[in-house]
Amino acid sequence: MRALVCTAFDQPETLTVQTLPDPAPGPGEVVIDVEAAGVNYPDALMVMGQYQVRPPLPFTPGAEAAGVISAVGEGVAHLQPGQRVAAFTGTGAFAERLLAPVSAVMPLPEGFPLDVAAGLPLAYGTSMHALADRAQLREGETLLVLGASGGVGLAAVMIGKALGARVIAAASTEEKLDLCREHGADETLNYAGENLRERVKALTGGAGPDVIFDPVGGELAEPAFRSIGWGGRYLVVGFAGGEIPKLPLNLPLLKGASLMGVFWGEFARRDPKGNARNLVRLAGWVGDGTLRPLVSERYPLERAPEALRALLDRRVVGKVVVTP
Repeated sequence: MRALVCTAFDQPETLTVQTLPDPAPGPGEVVIDVEAAGVNYPDALMVMGQYQVRPPLPFTPGAEAAGVISAVGEGVAHLQPGQRVAAFTGTGAFAERLLAPVSAVMPLPEGFPLDVAAGLPLAYGTSMHALADRAQLREGETLLVLGASGGVGLAAVMIGKALGARVIAAASTEEKLDLCREHGADETLNYAGENLRERVKALTGGAGPDVIFDPVGGELAEPAFRSIGWGGRYLVVGFAGGEIPKLPLNLPLLKGASLMGVFWGEFARRDPKGNARNLVRLAGWVGDGTLRPLVSERYPLERAPEALRALLDRRVVGKVVVTP
């Protein structure tokens, strides 16, 4: 099979396509013929050796994929060859075939688009876990989403609306904000041209948002936290801005507010049943049109490094996928 291989922790451009042996399933495993693999910020960090998980070299990046099962191992009864599935394995997805434990595999409803399914576990799983489990976002509350046009950001906009919140989407260009409005944002904020705190104050009548979803970090974090409402919940999702911010701890005190870490991968490992419930709920929302995931671009395997670079440069809207 053909696969993208990382032989040293470095920039995405150093990745190469190589021919590797086809995987064979062991007990409790399946092999998936990959139709699409989601491209995520942690994939790029892992390639550069900057993620909290450093897989042994060499390895094939790509955390999530969707496709058709081609082989099953001993003891696998509920999954069959020919079945359409999505899987989250952490690595290995940027390849023609993916070996996955059955615990990482989610059967898909008939007709569910595979390119959409390839981006469902991480981006939508993260946003669902953040808003429903960590923040316990309630109907009628106000949600501010930073980096709202990216993969997890746009997912948070749509999931926030599905949960009944009033959603303020913040992004850096008017084109990105148009996309957010198309996917349900009630209000928008251009933090490249507007004062974030003043605009949030105006949009919330001075009360501030109940929940802030932040996958960006960097220089936006402190002014965003200063805008939060009393008893608010600030979701630390990631640092796409490149800098891990340092917040003065008097701010949570003065606001009676909470800082909440969101580590979906560890949640999925520790509470697989809870994660499965979230993914089933998400799939249902996609099926009935409540969520309209955007796959903005598809890259062949040879161009996967370009997809990772676009993600690092924050040029991606919605989700992009690799199609081995």
